[in-house]
Amino acid sequence: MNLDRRLLGLATSQPLPFLKAVVSGAAGGALQIAQAYILSLTAALLFLHTERRGELPMLLGMLAAIALLKTLAGWWSQREADRGTGNIKEELHKRLLEAVIARGPIYTSSIASGTLSSRISKGVEALDPYFSQFIPQLFLALIVPGIILAAVFPTDTLSGTILLCTAPLIPLFMVLIGQAAKKATARQWETLTRMGGYFLDILQGLTTLKLFGRSRERGAAISELSEAFRKTTMDVLKIAFLSSLTLELVGAIGTAIIAVQAGLRLMQGTMDYQTALFILLLTPDFYLPLRQLGTKFHAGMEGVSAADDLFPLLEGNVQPAQTHAISTAIAPNHPISFKNVTVFYPGKDTPALEAITFTIEPGKKTALVGPSGAGKSTCINLLLGFIQPEKGSMLYGRTNLSSLDLASWREHIAWVPQHPRLFNRTLRENIILANRSASESELMEALELSGLGPVIKALPDGLDTLAGERGARLSGGEAQRIAIARAFLRNAPIVILDEPTSHTDPQLEASLRTSIDTLISGRTALIIAHRLSTIRNADRIIVLDKGTVIAEGTHEELLGQPGYYREAVTSVNRGCS
Repeated sequence: MNLDRRLLGLATSQPLPFLKAVVSGAAGGALQIAQAYILSLTAALLFLHTERRGELPMLLGMLAAIALLKTLAGWWSQREADRGTGNIKEELHKRLLEAVIARGPIYTSSIASGTLSSRISKGVEALDPYFSQFIPQLFLALIVPGIILAAVFPTDTLSGTILLCTAPLIPLFMVLIGQAAKKATARQWETLTRMGGYFLDILQGLTTLKLFGRSRERGAAISELSEAFRKTTMDVLKIAFLSSLTLELVGAIGTAIIAVQAGLRLMQGTMDYQTALFILLLTPDFYLPLRQLGTKFHAGMEGVSAADDLFPLLEGNVQPAQTHAISTAIAPNHPISFKNVTVFYPGKDTPALEAITFTIEPGKKTALVGPSGAGKSTCINLLLGFIQPEKGSMLYGRTNLSSLDLASWREHIAWVPQHPRLFNRTLRENIILANRSASESELMEALELSGLGPVIKALPDGLDTLAGERGARLSGGEAQRIAIARAFLRNAPIVILDEPTSHTDPQLEASLRTSIDTLISGRTALIIAHRLSTIRNADRIIVLDKGTVIAEGTHEELLGQPGYYREAVTSVNRGCS
């Protein structure tokens, strides 16, 4: 019957608007009975009781008033249903966003951005017909026919019995056809989600596709997905038309039975004209809410399919927010220790880190090196709180990081990624993300220390210049300087750098290196190192391979030991000679 307990739970969170919608709809049903009665009485006076025609103006005025009230009741019912639906959609958008944020970047990187975007945007919008149409109509299909039966039975028992016996046929056929409709709608929704996600991915990678001459090929793939969506949509429409035909047929047959038996009894003189007309006028209105429920059943089916995509995101395993107050002792004079830390990523049997132990000394520069997939980024994800260890512990001084408030802990960390994320907002907004309470003088100081000051001054709009989608209006070096400016503005005791100079030319690297050295001076710094110039100056170098620590020491100490580090340095020196 398309009743999803999860969606009903959302509806019960906004009971008042839906209650008003149902009450208004029921009032419209009661007004329909009054309208049928007055119409039948008007016809009887007009054709049979001519001596009472003086009452006609009053009856016509009452009909006009009832028609107006019916219109207002219908408008108010839909308005309240839309208001309740809007509140639910707003709350659901908020909950979904919070769920994605709680899962963190590890989750978002594991799913195509286009697919996730389609789920949240189109998925929530697909729930609109379910709440604004199907849920109110479900109650009206129970209430309005009941009200009409209560009016018909005292007037004519036979007609009431016919209506009562034929009414269940409509929901019966609706449920039988709905089983096929559910499967077809699920296929349609899956195709739509896949097509939306694929289209967004192609748009984001259009430059690469053009360079390699593959844009037309991807266009053909979109055409194939569009054709698949067309076919699944037509399958749904076929079932919907079949359902409408069946429900209309049942309603028409029921109306015909009422009309025939009322006509025969009218001719035999066992039923008076006004009663027969009154029942005939009400019969279509008796079946109408049931037929509309069948129509809106299919409108709400897409909402159920969308819910199957949305609710796993809301109900999945999300790490609970940490609520303990952070110690005021957080400062650059405590070591950060990894104690036998093991990490598994979801769906992976091999650990990303396996029982690693090392210490990041306060006020020192520690470098993480190793081949791709060694576990360097996982260490940073642990420190930033994006993931939690399966085994082992991480300590700040003697305090376990899992006991600290995550948001407060992150306030004590400045992060400079290898590929900084820039939003299509002004440069000012992109930079003050790091510290919204920073003063104008602090912002200017961060610009100068990061080397971004001359760049800003050369722009016509200065800090009010839009960065463009993903920083499209800026060069790679300018984007890196924005990331460094964020770190200066953060003014945190702990700095994490995912080597921001790895994809720069030597001149730009030297310029950025000056700003980075100023940034990490006197702070606890952890650097994922890719270049020898960075590694050589580190106070401590930790070598990772396949999720384990295979060596650690200073540059000179590791050069004296056989293994990955000496081979990597020797290879770099050989390439430079």
